[in-house]
Amino acid sequence: MVSRVIPVDPFDLVIFGATGDLSTGKILPGLYRRDADGQLPEAARIVGAARSPMGDEDFRTLVRAAIHAAIPEKKRDREAIERFLTRLSYVAVDATGEDGWPELAAKMRPDVVQAYYFSVGPGLFGALAERLHAHGMNAETCRIVVEKPFGHDLASARALNATLAEHFDEHQIYRIDHYLGKETVQNLMAVRFANMLFEPLWKAQYVDHIQITVAETVGVAGRGGYYDKSGAMRDMVQNHMMQLLCLIAMEPPYAFEPDAVRDEKLKVIRALDPVRPADLVRGQYRAGGGMGSYHDDVEAPDSRTESFVALKAHVSNWRWKGTPFYLRTGKRLRARTSEIAVIFKDPPHSIFGDQEGHRANLLVIRLQPNEGIKLKVTIKEPGPGGMRLIEVPLDMSFAEALGPGAQEIPDAYERLIMDVIRGNQTLFMRGDEVEAAWAWTDPIIAAWEARGDRPQSYDPGGSGPEDALMLLHRDGRRWREIRP
Repeated sequence: MVSRVIPVDPFDLVIFGATGDLSTGKILPGLYRRDADGQLPEAARIVGAARSPMGDEDFRTLVRAAIHAAIPEKKRDREAIERFLTRLSYVAVDATGEDGWPELAAKMRPDVVQAYYFSVGPGLFGALAERLHAHGMNAETCRIVVEKPFGHDLASARALNATLAEHFDEHQIYRIDHYLGKETVQNLMAVRFANMLFEPLWKAQYVDHIQITVAETVGVAGRGGYYDKSGAMRDMVQNHMMQLLCLIAMEPPYAFEPDAVRDEKLKVIRALDPVRPADLVRGQYRAGGGMGSYHDDVEAPDSRTESFVALKAHVSNWRWKGTPFYLRTGKRLRARTSEIAVIFKDPPHSIFGDQEGHRANLLVIRLQPNEGIKLKVTIKEPGPGGMRLIEVPLDMSFAEALGPGAQEIPDAYERLIMDVIRGNQTLFMRGDEVEAAWAWTDPIIAAWEARGDRPQSYDPGGSGPEDALMLLHRDGRRWREIRP
């Protein structure tokens, strides 16, 4: 099975921060792949913008090296690379001054889609929006793409929303969360809303609990300055994991349209109960395996910022009342994996007695690595000797189910940038949604800061602090094992 490529309309895409890591590591190689697959029209143009003085050819040389670094040699097409590079130009721009802006404005064509990607620090979002407006680059049909973090708390998110709203309408603002561009995340909506098999069971009456895990093997070395001001709660829970929770818990929207989907996600966030202190665990990784501790990586021996968070959340609505959602994320854990596990309840009565090996049905949506969906069911063990029950998986990993074409599925950034060009905001966060997420998160952070709690230490290569295990054990449940 090969994914179908639908070309987009002609566009001018400006990437602010074009020489930075996100641009050279994800955005520009992703745009090359879309071009190589035939999705970019002949009239598409990409403009790099950054503070560094550089000519067009120097920028193309930089991008060529970025493509070579990001894409294996056997998947590179020399002619496609050279064709892609001809689309590129560069303008040196001062985000907080006036240098370069007239030259950038002169490059914009009024008869194509205009999009501006803010691949810069959040402190520059407002300045860029203001200058785009001042130089006439905020036409009704243009779009701006804003990277996370979108604010540091509710007050700063509101201020940033207000600043952007002075220069752009809400329908022009694309707040990007790359998790929502993952194939499996979108498949989650298809599994729920396109299959009668699951939707009638998707409620507290049949679901025992839900686990959402985002585990990483890396520490924070190299980005300790940023991370120590953020922590796992702000960096992961408030945005990525909140979005996953919303897609699991939301009601069916009336249509697969931007505001219909985002309205339902907003209802979930507003229905979240406050998290009790007893239902929250924070941790910091120790030194081990030849690598430093969290304190070493951030160069702050007294830091109380968490590199691990586990919590129990409840959604107080008719569908989910009483069903706990367990969220867990951390650095320097056993394996790099992101998954959602829906654990269904046991049958009300077992006609087979209490047999060892009998387990509840389990639906696992795996985001990374090896994207796919797995359903575990109970069957009879083959052979004579009575009725013995065993658990078996019905596995749909994309690599196996879709064949060689699965390797060519666009990554999250590729898909989301194409959605920006199309003007489709379904997989992007709305301003009120971001503010609602901060309104739930802020009291949690404020409570532990007021108590002066220190995160618990945990060994690298494990599953996090012991208290995180107890979070489920005291409810008679267990975390799923973190595995590659």
